[in-house]
Order: sequence, then structure tokens, then C-alpha cells
Amino acid sequence: MPPGQPVTGPGGLPWESAPGRTDLLAPPVAAALQAWGEAAQQVLVAEIDPDLADTAALVEATGAPASIMANCVVVAGRRGEVERVAACVVLATTRADVNGLVRRRLDARKASFLDHDRAVAGSGMEFGGITPVGLPPAWQVLVDAAVLEVDVAVIGSGVRRSKLALPGALLGRLPGVEVVEGLGVPLPPSSS
Repeated sequence: MPPGQPVTGPGGLPWESAPGRTDLLAPPVAAALQAWGEAAQQVLVAEIDPDLADTAALVEATGAPASIMANCVVVAGRRGEVERVAACVVLATTRADVNGLVRRRLDARKASFLDHDRAVAGSGMEFGGITPVGLPPAWQVLVDAAVLEVDVAVIGSGVRRSKLALPGALLGRLPGVEVVEGLGVPLPPSSS
């Protein structure tokens, strides 16, 4: 798609070529897309109200299905003095199995969400916009296999004012990514 030619996509948002709109990306995300070469042409970006950065708010405001939204959570695990960090990408209809599968992948006695300030400082991204694209090489990146099955996945862009859309399978081609079966555990049915 030529830069500057928005198309309507998930949620009725105006999507544009992400490599052509680096002003809507966190610097590490823009650098990662540049390094990604030709594959980056499949990545789109849409500007959103920062108040809609949280998945539930975006789904409610746009009507986009939660089943195409992918969340990235950052988890730290410790065994003795050694701490390991992993970014876990799961569909919004699930939650990351932090105390089971993620803890074992980190070879940790205990795993928990990384502190807000450390996640922001370590990723170079805004809280609520952290994405698996452009994360530090020292962090593990775990992607639930179910995310790869989504035709178009909507994820963070590194900032709260935009979202990325890309083929789910493309997330499996991120540098250093590990695709994990069962990383996302289905959420219990809503009682509303």
C-alpha cells in the first residue's frame, strides 16, 4: 500500500503503511520495522485516541472483535539472584499463563508482571502501548500459537496514540520469538 493512502480496516480505523508513518511509532518499533525489510510492508498503523489504548476500550469504541486483538504483557521471573524477562503475546480473549507456562519458560520459582516503570524504561515504549515489535534482545518474546492463526492481529505500536495491524503469522517471524502452544488461557465467561 502506498504511504499516505489510508484504508479502512479493523474497527473502521484509517490504517496506513506503518513504515511510512514512523511519527505514530515508538522509536524502537520504527527501528525494528526498518530492520524487518520487505516484511514491514505488511504492517499497518492507525492513529487512535490515547484513551482507547487499552484493548477493552478500543473494542467497545470501535466494535472491532476482541478475537483479533493481541495483548503484550511483560513478565519477570527470578530464581536466586537471576532475573529473566519475557514479553508474552496472547489474544485478548485469553490471559497469559504467568504462574504456569511462563514461569517454567523463565526457569523461575516465581513470575509476576514487571513493574510499570521498569517495563517502560526497559522497552523504550509507553505503558499500555508495549508491543513485541522492537523489544530488547535480552528479553524473551513468547507468542501464543493461537495469535499466528489470526488473519489480521491488532497490537500496540509502542505508544498509546496508535495501534498496529499485521498478519498474525508475521508475529512468529519476529527476531528471537518463541511460539508457544497454550500460552493463552481462555478467560472465564463474563457474568454481565
